[in-house]
Amino acid sequence: MTDTLVDVHDLFVHFPVRAGGAITRTFNTVRAVDGVSFSVRRGETLGLVGESGCGKTTTGLAILRLIEPTGGSVVFDGVDVTALPKRELRSLRKRVAMIFQDPYASLDPRMSIGTIVGEPIEIHGPARSRRSRNSRVGELLEMVGLNPDYRNRYPHEFSGGQRQRVGIARALATEPEFIVCDEPIAALDVSIQAGVMNLLEELQRELGLTYLFIAHDLSAVQHFSDRIAVMYLGRIVESADRIALYEETRHPYTEALLSAVPVPDPKTERMRARVILQGDIPSPLNPPRGCNFHPRCPKAFEPCPTGDPVLIGEQHRVACHLHPDG
Repeated sequence: MTDTLVDVHDLFVHFPVRAGGAITRTFNTVRAVDGVSFSVRRGETLGLVGESGCGKTTTGLAILRLIEPTGGSVVFDGVDVTALPKRELRSLRKRVAMIFQDPYASLDPRMSIGTIVGEPIEIHGPARSRRSRNSRVGELLEMVGLNPDYRNRYPHEFSGGQRQRVGIARALATEPEFIVCDEPIAALDVSIQAGVMNLLEELQRELGLTYLFIAHDLSAVQHFSDRIAVMYLGRIVESADRIALYEETRHPYTEALLSAVPVPDPKTERMRARVILQGDIPSPLNPPRGCNFHPRCPKAFEPCPTGDPVLIGEQHRVACHLHPDG
């Protein structure tokens, strides 16, 4: 057993863009994930942050093989997930899970929450009687702060925060080791977000869970994660321990994201420098040559339009021409 539970190396997810007609042909490719590498240690939380459309969710789905990677490897506890035949994925499904962003769309409105939470137990768990399965469903609902007597109710009878707790209970049903949390608080009211975050932290301590926490809110990631990887247009541009990332920021994109995080002190907020990025994130159909951030980068210089920086460094890694040694 090693300290690393998940090791992602050079992961690619490309989607072909096809034109119809008498003969269907591929005329372009969406480079959603373009050579991503990182690792997640047992019991830690790795935060994956970036703007919408940068490939965060696609990365999480590819790690669990809910979509098929185009290239690269995902090694989970010593086993290359990308090389497993589909018939052997069932054993993996018991050990990994996902909490989805939208608690309204991710729960079947025709199923009671007892059925929703119990379905993974029925599929992946050991054979159980109906009574023992119902007992386990009650334990899971209680674990996430819901009344077990609610098991016969339907998703429309719950608030957004309660629905997300149902989603968390479902993710815990097979007793997984690794959970991909895909922006689990983004669709919730601000007043509810802290409660869900605290619940995830408590469950991690009690059950020894390992998280990949996907978000665009850097303040939430700073509070919740042990290490942080910053993603831009399908690539990791900086990764470090959460304290080092905030105190020794190296990539201009990370600086811009951090400058957008509000500071509670009004005086400090007025005095601090803001980094305003020009333009929109480029299309993954046609990413820029060289450093893909250079068209928006306030610090771009001569090598940026032509040279493609590589993610280098040991504990603090960065892909930027401003830091050629990492």
